[in-house]
Amino acid sequence: MSDTTTRALALLNLLQTHRHWTGDDLALRLDVTVRTVRRDIDRLRDLGYRIESTSGTTGGYRLAPGGAVPPLLLTDDEAVAIAIGLRIAASERLLSGSETALTALAKLEQVLPAPLRRRVNALAESVQPTGIRPGTPVSTEVLGELALACRDHERVRFRYTSADGTATTRRVEPHVVAPADRHWYLLCWDLGRDDWRTFRVDRLADVEHTRVLFPPRRLTAEEVEEFILVAQSWSRQPVEADVVMDLPLDEMRAHFGQWGQGATAEDELRTRWPVGGRDWRETMYGMTYVPAGVAFTTDLAEPGRSELREVLERMLRALDDPAPAPRP
Repeated sequence: MSDTTTRALALLNLLQTHRHWTGDDLALRLDVTVRTVRRDIDRLRDLGYRIESTSGTTGGYRLAPGGAVPPLLLTDDEAVAIAIGLRIAASERLLSGSETALTALAKLEQVLPAPLRRRVNALAESVQPTGIRPGTPVSTEVLGELALACRDHERVRFRYTSADGTATTRRVEPHVVAPADRHWYLLCWDLGRDDWRTFRVDRLADVEHTRVLFPPRRLTAEEVEEFILVAQSWSRQPVEADVVMDLPLDEMRAHFGQWGQGATAEDELRTRWPVGGRDWRETMYGMTYVPAGVAFTTDLAEPGRSELREVLERMLRALDDPAPAPRP
């Protein structure tokens, strides 16, 4: 790095750490002449930094907001604080999209020296914002790599371990990295399955960039939300049951869309579909999505089966009985 460049960076650091400097003070700090300070100020302006100057006995220089974000010089403590803040912003959905915080975090941690990265990891583990439930630990490095691949539309390869312990290698076109409940999910186009897939990021490892770019496929915010909700429902639930409906598998999938994942053909005319939830009420809610007029059976176990029957009987009586008087 040339002396001119080194001096310009030192000048920039001074301008960022103090609201106003006189030309004499800057010259004294940098051990140069006031004329050299003026030349270095012009160089920084050419790089996009908006530096205001005033004349007179109280005149000097001040770094002002510009039309674009120029490079910033950060101290070690400032870099650590920003990295931790970005992690919290992503986990709390404080930005318009968590991917924004992740890409910024990935850029920052990519240039952090190893000692500072260790400080960030240690502090992040001890900082737990109010209202966030602890979830499965996720590698920040993996999150950052995936977020950058989504931003750059770059195909990646990784090793994925499913809930039953099966390990596979996937080649995908990543589109969105999103937090939901206590987990992070990657929504991508799976090249091996020729379809959309959603993966738990904490089960991802060995992310490899292929340097192959792809044109992104169109996805609405509603579609992204639905994919993530479906992925969440695939985790094991306290109450689970199978529904066998009188509907061929192709017709069932056409009706249910992404919510038809996991369905299998019972025979040519019937489809088996797993449902579940935190209790029998959520399982019943899943059953209400069976199309109108389609008969079905379920293996919902006790005591949920009896509790559901009792509630349904009371609901039927309520519908058969006269309606209550209208509100005054």
